[in-house]
Amino acid sequence: MVRGKTQMRRIENATSRQVTFSKRRNGLLKKAFELSVLCDAEVGLIIFSPRGKLYEFASSSIPEVIERYKRHTKDKVQPDESQSVDIQHTKQETASLMKKIELLESSKRKLLGEGLGSCSLEEVQQLEKQLEQSVTTIRARKMQVFREQMERLKERERALTAENMMLRELKFGGDEERRKSSGVICIEGGSTGSEKSDVETELFIGQPHYHDSRIRRPEWS
Repeated sequence: MVRGKTQMRRIENATSRQVTFSKRRNGLLKKAFELSVLCDAEVGLIIFSPRGKLYEFASSSIPEVIERYKRHTKDKVQPDESQSVDIQHTKQETASLMKKIELLESSKRKLLGEGLGSCSLEEVQQLEKQLEQSVTTIRARKMQVFREQMERLKERERALTAENMMLRELKFGGDEERRKSSGVICIEGGSTGSEKSDVETELFIGQPHYHDSRIRRPEWS
């Protein structure tokens, strides 16, 4: 069966908590021993149970590991002079940036019409000039955007007009060809009708005879 994921929180049941402590303590001690042997590392492990019982492991001895740890941390705690200078410089830059941010926030509120109670007449006039310059710049940009949009619309209109003219030429050109073709047929039909209209269709009483000189009359006995 698949083992469920263990939630990282305190186990409320005392029996389950003690069983879990014993299993994980033994596993941790085993891992510490394997790490010291396989990697030739100096390992020190100290565990206190919930009841205050001590469990420890050390590749050499716990006091030696603790003493080495103290020496190592003591060297790390004392920074050199260059680090202290860098820290001081960083603090000064941070303070300067904070002041600039406060000034910018104050200017922003004043431009929005907030916090003007402490402003003098000269400051208010200066704010008015800044706003007028900003409005002039914004209007110039607006007109530029309008012009650009108009140019794009004109280009689009010219493209659509050219496309429309091309489609009309194609359409009327096809109609003209169809009219020419139909005109030839009408002329041929008219000529045929005119030829047929030359034939005489008069009614005669008596012996049949032909009026067409091109056809010989039959001889009657």
